[in-house]
Amino acid sequence: MIEFARRQRRHEHINITPLVDVVFLLLLFFMLSSHFVAAPTIKIALPDSKTSEPEVKEEVLITVARDGALFLDKDPIMLSGLQYSLMEKLKKMKKPAVRIKADREARLGLIVNVVDEIRLSGAGAFSIETEKKRGEGIR
Repeated sequence: MIEFARRQRRHEHINITPLVDVVFLLLLFFMLSSHFVAAPTIKIALPDSKTSEPEVKEEVLITVARDGALFLDKDPIMLSGLQYSLMEKLKKMKKPAVRIKADREARLGLIVNVVDEIRLSGAGAFSIETEKKRGEGIR
């Protein structure tokens, strides 16, 4: 009997190990070289609220620090100049809104004065930022 030579099938596999290495190196490079923009921060401890929800819209931020310092967006400001500075900022907005971010240890009288200045500036709406308490539901 005649024996025919069988063709041997070679299984060729693509080795992707170098590809995975290159992808991880690129990922590492972009993670280390990226510059993340953070919002300007002023250290304050917000009061707790059980029903607070995040709200996203164009608005002016007024920060009241524990020591009584006021900030309009990120710029320090005196209470006496708040109304007029706020009027100028609100003129440039379509729907003027103001957000108050006050430290829980800030004097209530100062916060009431800030609210008065906001109302006198003609702001359509304002809100007070709080933190949602964790671990407790609505009762």
